[in-house]
Amino acid sequence: MDKQKAMKWHCSVEATLGVLGGKYKAIIVWHLKRAGVMRFSELQKAIPQATAKMLSQQLREMEADGVVNRQLFPVIPPKTEYSLTELGQSSASMIDAMSDWGHLYFKYLGLPDPCPEE
Repeated sequence: MDKQKAMKWHCSVEATLGVLGGKYKAIIVWHLKRAGVMRFSELQKAIPQATAKMLSQQLREMEADGVVNRQLFPVIPPKTEYSLTELGQSSASMIDAMSDWGHLYFKYLGLPDPCPEE
């Protein structure tokens, strides 16, 4: 965790958004919460709108912030697995609330829910 960055935050909401507010970070947490452990290629398939570079960057930031655990296996080709840390797991209820709100929003718009059964 970059304590210098944290010292610039003015409230807890700003801290939360600073750590989980990246373009794909909440989505990464949501997938890891459901799967437990995922390889990079599995995350790419689950989040096809994210480029490999962007996904990698978001995962590195989340690892640095203590939200994601990265385990590298010394095999050829290299195998990397990602999972949520205890801190990352603690954000699950917030991510679930975001998901619930998203379902309500699709209903409000009168659109079919792309993921009705989670």
